[in-house]
Amino acid sequence: MRILSGIQPSGRLHVGNFFGMMQPSIRLQEEGEAFYFIADYHSLTTVQDPEALRKNVCNVAIDFLACGLDPNKAVFFKQSDVPEVTELSWLLSTVTPMGFLNRCHSYKDKTERGLEATHGLFAYPVLMAADILIYDSNVVPVGDDQKQHVEVTRDIAIKFNNLYGDVFVIPEPRIREDKARVPGLDGQKMSKSYGNILEIFGEEKPTKKKIMSMMTDSTPVEDPKDPSNSIIIDLFSLVASDQQLQEMKDDFLKGGTGYGDFKKRLFEAFWEFFKPMRAKRKELSEDPQYIENILKEGADRAREAASATLKRARHSCGITS
Repeated sequence: MRILSGIQPSGRLHVGNFFGMMQPSIRLQEEGEAFYFIADYHSLTTVQDPEALRKNVCNVAIDFLACGLDPNKAVFFKQSDVPEVTELSWLLSTVTPMGFLNRCHSYKDKTERGLEATHGLFAYPVLMAADILIYDSNVVPVGDDQKQHVEVTRDIAIKFNNLYGDVFVIPEPRIREDKARVPGLDGQKMSKSYGNILEIFGEEKPTKKKIMSMMTDSTPVEDPKDPSNSIIIDLFSLVASDQQLQEMKDDFLKGGTGYGDFKKRLFEAFWEFFKPMRAKRKELSEDPQYIENILKEGADRAREAASATLKRARHSCGITS
């Protein structure tokens, strides 16, 4: 089984990235042949500062490795180091009906939030399909809100196969559990676009300040509070033990404890949870050549797989004899 997933280098990674994509991907290393890439081509739709992009790519690589990605178990590489993917994207675009792209909610959501309506943003699903299909991916782990991307990929692959023969493996989405929808500091889904993120590797004081300034209701200290409708509880459940979580829920219901105290508990659990990863990140940051070597070795392995698929696709279209 071949597993494929990617992450955009559009800024520092946050808790939503970790629990939504990174942690599930790290676990999947044990289940099959994993291909994980840093989607720098995709990030060009939102990041147009070259130095910022280079820095983001480096940080994402370090962060992912610090969080447990094992380059001996997964092929880890930059999307742009596999140029075959852009050629395949063009081949796929020649068979992709406009209707497939018009129905994609991601384009509408992003333009409504102020992003320029570029061709790259509109054709984003075709490049994503190329990312998935070029590695003969069997499984693509996604959150429920991203399932449409895999559905579009399947539609494009089936249309291509119907026209040119049995060229592509048809991938299956694997829907990640509810933790993929990590709440942000304002209660919406955590996203850099909303400015409501909690960075995995932020500095201690700014991180604590963010947590202490989280939105809560106006329930008085002495009154019971509803643990079933609390961002504090939702985030605490990700980083605390079952016993700690139950104790906090009980204290919510008893009353007599203010939200400020609960936020302090959340910060302490958060800081402790990511402590070993911060130590690993510090170690990795001191050896940039090691990071570069991992990405290069990953790209070499990825290109080997991609080249075989592209050759098959080109031949089927009549581009090569």
